[in-house]
Amino acid sequence: MENYFDKQFELRYFEMNKVGVASPTTILTLLEETAADHCYSINESLYDLERQNIGWVLVSGVVKMYRYPSYKEKITLRTWLSNYTFIKGNRENIIYDEQGNIIGRAKGLWVFYDIERRRPVKIFDRIKEKWSLCTEQSIIHDITKKIEPIDTANYLKEFNVNRYDTDMNKHVNNIRYLQWVMESIPEEIIDNYYLQFLDGRFISEAQLGDAVLSLTNWNHYDNSFMHTIKVQGSSKVCATANTIWKKIGDNSNK
Repeated sequence: MENYFDKQFELRYFEMNKVGVASPTTILTLLEETAADHCYSINESLYDLERQNIGWVLVSGVVKMYRYPSYKEKITLRTWLSNYTFIKGNRENIIYDEQGNIIGRAKGLWVFYDIERRRPVKIFDRIKEKWSLCTEQSIIHDITKKIEPIDTANYLKEFNVNRYDTDMNKHVNNIRYLQWVMESIPEEIIDNYYLQFLDGRFISEAQLGDAVLSLTNWNHYDNSFMHTIKVQGSSKVCATANTIWKKIGDNSNK
């Protein structure tokens, strides 16, 4: 494999959940950090782009975890670009443990975005030239397929968007959406299962001061959940997702 970027991490205490392994939001944070460093490595850092009112916005993605790393464990995140269009790029990711075993895979569709005008723009040619491509895919999954929103829910939580929920692109960070999804999962699942599969779509922006609802339906047959994040009092859907949870200690997903 060529044209990839590796970043090493050692898992820290505050990144653990209550059973001593990395939380799903930690994994998303490390994926985001690796993507940011990949930008920095070609002298196109997110701050350099921001000064031009440009940023990268995640519109859809999938994560599959075989296991979560534990406290002080060292892991390597490998990322690369597998495809470009005029305004979008597919970012692939593989997570390795110290022995070189694959413990997770992820794929994201990112849009090059004008922060002020709130619309996609053409990816700079120089970025495409510096990154090049590796057509290998980390995971075979269609992240462009629509995930239908749900209107009624078995579980419902309400949140208010505050200034700490937004990022440098002036919109709610995708990791915050996952946190809102997790808050609507039943406690019995959080205590006894781990998030094995996440498939999400980011549809529209929630604004500072909005009240948002996290709606969740549970399919007991396969322990899967359907999720919708929407603005309360409107028909505006911000995000949709599907998740699958596996019993802690169950390695059958490998």
